[in-house]
Amino acid sequence: MAPPAMSTEKEQAIDDWLPITSSRNAKWWYSAFHNVTAMVGAGVLSLPYAMSELGWGPGVVAMLLSWIITLYTLWQMVEMHECVPGKRFDRYHELGQHAFGDKLGLWIVVPQQLIVEVGVCIVYMVTGGKSFEKCYTVACPDCNPLRTSSWIMIFAAIHLLLSQLPNFNSITLVSLAAAVMSLSYSTIAWAASAHKGRVADVDYGKAASTAAGQTFNFLSALGDVAFAYAGHNVVLEIQATIPSTPDKPSKKPMWQGVVLAYIVVAICYLPVAFVGYYVFGNAVDDNILITLEKPRWLIAMANIFVVVHVIGSYQIYAMPVFDMLETFLVKKLRFRPGLPLRLIARSLYVVFTALVGIAVPFFGGLLGFFGGFAFAPTTYYLPCILWLKIMKPKAFSLSWFTNWFCIIVGVLLTIFAPIGGLRSIIVNASTYKFFS
Repeated sequence: MAPPAMSTEKEQAIDDWLPITSSRNAKWWYSAFHNVTAMVGAGVLSLPYAMSELGWGPGVVAMLLSWIITLYTLWQMVEMHECVPGKRFDRYHELGQHAFGDKLGLWIVVPQQLIVEVGVCIVYMVTGGKSFEKCYTVACPDCNPLRTSSWIMIFAAIHLLLSQLPNFNSITLVSLAAAVMSLSYSTIAWAASAHKGRVADVDYGKAASTAAGQTFNFLSALGDVAFAYAGHNVVLEIQATIPSTPDKPSKKPMWQGVVLAYIVVAICYLPVAFVGYYVFGNAVDDNILITLEKPRWLIAMANIFVVVHVIGSYQIYAMPVFDMLETFLVKKLRFRPGLPLRLIARSLYVVFTALVGIAVPFFGGLLGFFGGFAFAPTTYYLPCILWLKIMKPKAFSLSWFTNWFCIIVGVLLTIFAPIGGLRSIIVNASTYKFFS
């Protein structure tokens, strides 16, 4: 039975206000900016360290295979956005609900998506604050140092302003600046390493002396690689901003943007991972910019670039959370949509992520454990499960085999990466400091 016209008009008015569905006039290159900003996080700087734990053979395989698998699963997400004629799945959980039913679909997708998005926002709060701090100490080594928590608060203040931008299209310039910065600091990381040249007595062996230590570090490094490819959690929401007609479906311009974004991802990730490991071997830090201490001005500039990039990335990952939050407040709790609601709800979210970042500044170390449960599923194999369920490829066809291969790889990542992350937390627990 069709719903009453008044109800339909009211629902449409709410959709026109919500951040994901309020603006559908994005260009194809908007999706390129947003995808680069979402994908190329500050995690790229830890890839040489991940390589040092994996070694040359497994490291190269893990990097290239992850790039191929995640490009394939991202293509699936783009294709499934309008897999039902006349309907758009604007949010990841809507696609999950179509495949698994309204209740089960929500429970499968939303918790995982929130772990990724809220977790990344907290990590970026800490990363932004620490990068601010690094710029300060490098530029002015004789100045009185400020606590990390103070820098996180300064970073949060920026987001209290930016979080009031209503939707994805309104943060396009922020996202463009972030995408350019990610390319810039990645280039600085590998070019400065190459310029430095291979260190004397470079060692490509494992840093851990015991077989158990090497195994756990290997698993943890797989989690780091999985964390680097986490952009799928916002791809449907980005595609929702692109106009679509039967003659010109949104998947064509979206795919153009994704291809450009993935070329940029390869240009950022692969040289940093391989050149950084080649130059420093197992002596590389978990952030290659820390290993590269000179020239001071260049490292300070790279950290400024990281700050700008992380500002954009935070907004990209926060926007779907804002959408979920505002949808719940307006549709379930019947709050009146408008500026006061948006101001309070979004400001509270920014304050929450800042407080967790201040209280637990080693949250990035924890994410290898928690993230393993959500990063691998939403990126590596949940799109494949949705594809098998919705598109129903013929059994034992190439598509069927490809999807099951990705599912098996992803499930293994989900099982083993958290084990490495948990061991890393146990080993480093004594060094963790709350409210530092």
